[in-house]
Order: sequence, then structure tokens, then C-alpha cells
Amino acid sequence: MTPDDIPAELPATRDALHRVAEEVLSARRVEATGNEIALTVRGDAVATPDLPGGGWVGFAGTHLLVADAAGAVTRVPLVSLRQAAHDAGLVAWEELDDTPLAIGAAAAAFLSGVYSFAAPALEALRAEAPESTDPSPIRLWPEHFDIAYEQGDEEAGTRAGFGVSPGDAGHDEPYAYVTPWSAPAAGPLWQATGFPGAELAWSAVAAAPDPLAHLLDFWRTRRDALSGA
Repeated sequence: MTPDDIPAELPATRDALHRVAEEVLSARRVEATGNEIALTVRGDAVATPDLPGGGWVGFAGTHLLVADAAGAVTRVPLVSLRQAAHDAGLVAWEELDDTPLAIGAAAAAFLSGVYSFAAPALEALRAEAPESTDPSPIRLWPEHFDIAYEQGDEEAGTRAGFGVSPGDAGHDEPYAYVTPWSAPAAGPLWQATGFPGAELAWSAVAAAPDPLAHLLDFWRTRRDALSGA
């Protein structure tokens, strides 16, 4: 894959699905739990963790997914935020925007593929973390739409976030990143645009002979540099 292979409708689709994640899925979880906003990845879906009483809501591609307590999943086309909120069971669904969502099928499938690849890759990296590094759970944060976790010693300057972003105003394509809590010394490992840290374009991941190994090597190299290994 090269940057030219990334669907042209990705920015608009990413923005639309970001709004679904934040204004529908996360809002549904907040209504159910009182204060928990974080999301997760289920297969190829961005979704809530299990809700109190069972069931969950999420989306994959161009469809909203609504799972009941027994595990049965209903797929509903994503039409608007208001309709998605209604279908997801959000109490305040009528308050949301009824403008049609600009979701391209190819871009939505592409993003589903990014998240479904990123989640187990992060799980593999996190599994290597000693308990002493206090690894956080892996979460998909609705505010930035990225999936990440943290590990390391803040006082020693080794704590950092490791994750994957679907792209943003400064990045046309998804990218993996490492964001140290303390700014690292300048050097070739730390070349991110727009934030202190490191980034790896998703096209570089996909073009590697072994994409998973390439992605893990990116994260491990920065993790080890921070810890002095």
C-alpha cells in the first residue's frame, strides 16, 4: 500500500465516524455507567465494552452494531447521528444532528481494518511490559479516536503512550505513534509532526514485508530507547 491507495473519502469518513464514536457510542456508555467514556475494539468494530446489564453498541464499516445481553447482534445502516443514537438506545437521541453522515464504504472498511490490526498489535506489545512499568489498559479514546495504552516510570522519564491514530488535521493517513510523557532528547528516533514523539505512517506499515513485525519494531525501538535498554 502507498499513500495513493488510501481512499480519497477517508478524511470525511473519519470525521463522521469520529462523531459517531464520541457522540453516540461514548455517550451511550456514559449514560449506562455514569462516567466511563472509553471504547474498545471488537474484531473489526469500534464499540463500547459490555454495558451494565449486558450488551454493547459499536460500528463496523457503514453499519451500527447493537448487541443484546444474549449476544445477538443487529446491524443497522449508519444514516445520521440522531438515527444512530436512537438505534443505540441513547436516551437523549433527539438532541443529536440529523444531517446525513458522509461515510464512504471503502474508507469505512479501511478504518475498520486499521483498528482490527492495531488492537492485537498493541496487545502483543503490552504483553511484554513488566508489571513494574504499570501498563494501562488498552483503550480507544473517543476524543481523539485513537487506540493506545501507556507504560513506564513517570519519575524516571520512561513513561510513554503507544498507539495508533486514524489520522488528524496534521496527518492525511493513519499512523502509529509513541508519545513520551517527558520530551525525549532530539534525535532520529523522535521525528513526529505536531507533537513530541515518534510516528510511523500506516502506508509504511502496510508496505513492509511483515507489517506486524515492522510495527512492533517501531514501538519496541522507542520503548527501549526511553528505558536505556
